[in-house]
Amino acid sequence: MKQLFNKAFKSFVIDDAGYLITNHFMSKHSSTGGGNAVFSLYNDLGDYFWNLIQFVIRKLPADRIVYFIMHEDINDFGDIRPKTIGKLLDEKVCVEGMFTIVLRCVSENNVHKFITQSDAGAVSKSPMGMFETLEIDNDLKFVDDSIREYYELDKEDTNNAETK
Repeated sequence: MKQLFNKAFKSFVIDDAGYLITNHFMSKHSSTGGGNAVFSLYNDLGDYFWNLIQFVIRKLPADRIVYFIMHEDINDFGDIRPKTIGKLLDEKVCVEGMFTIVLRCVSENNVHKFITQSDAGAVSKSPMGMFETLEIDNDLKFVDDSIREYYELDKEDTNNAETK
């Protein structure tokens, strides 16, 4: 996690963030035992992922963007959300609710797009005015530039560069 403080980079991608949860579960589930120990493992999973997100939100500089890329899960009602393990993250936390921006990748005729707002049961969301359309190109550089422009994240750097 200390690499996230590297000033040479302002954007980071955790791909696939869901596998951080899966790997933690798979490395411990066999040795956990039964009963309350299994419940404790799910609590650990929830804490582990929650703490990672809280670390990014609270400890990193404001101009640092961390992208959490996750697979999606579709329930019997057609609701789409990030795929996790355990009820704690799915029912008690609402992982997507911890993020200001949630984009969903869709593919139609081999063309990949991001959905920028809630649509067809997906949890996509972004601030009003950040993106001009419901669908945008699947281009993380464009997304990063749009976020930085919307929140004026590089404005201070530009002002400092002009005065030097």
